[in-house]
Amino acid sequence: MTQWEVVGAVETISEAHLLPVLEAMLHQFPFRIRGFHSDNGSEFINHNVAAMLDRMLVREFTKSRANRTTDNALVEGKNGAVVRKQIGYGWISRRHAEDFEAFYRRWLNPYLNYHRPCGFARIQSGKRGKRKRIYRQEDYATPYEKLRSLANWESHLKEGLSAAQLAQQAMAHSDTEFAQQMQKAKQQLLSRVRRQEGMPPGQTA
Repeated sequence: MTQWEVVGAVETISEAHLLPVLEAMLHQFPFRIRGFHSDNGSEFINHNVAAMLDRMLVREFTKSRANRTTDNALVEGKNGAVVRKQIGYGWISRRHAEDFEAFYRRWLNPYLNYHRPCGFARIQSGKRGKRKRIYRQEDYATPYEKLRSLANWESHLKEGLSAAQLAQQAMAHSDTEFAQQMQKAKQQLLSRVRRQEGMPPGQTA
């Protein structure tokens, strides 16, 4: 609906490391979370995650079907178009997970939701009933702009969060200015990782 996106980093794909990061990620959404959908991994499907979601009043918990890769097609598309584009494909030592998590929280997630437009497709049906996705120029908007376009959107914000607070965050920097700051912070992070790992300056971490 809004394509609001929150990226996180964990030291290992395990319940112990995932649970606190997952909870921190859910807190970054400005609206109430009504449902949670995951893949079939045991790091998601367990009593501790279920208890955490119940504590946060998330009432619906669903998972992907086995061997159905299209169940998470939007997430996989975002992995390529966003995460891989920004961070790359190279291996990164797990000891840097906390630094990347801090970068995502401070820079990447606000950039994605307040300053990076997403395409929102319109579905058109042809004469033979074939459905086609159309992306018009006016159908591009940031997740924040899309959220504001929805009816009664303010009533779905989390308790203690106001529309004025979101507007203040969105207008604090221009899209170009925030993108430049985010890129600078990213390069500093990657350079620090390269130094600590003994990589050549031009090598992708």
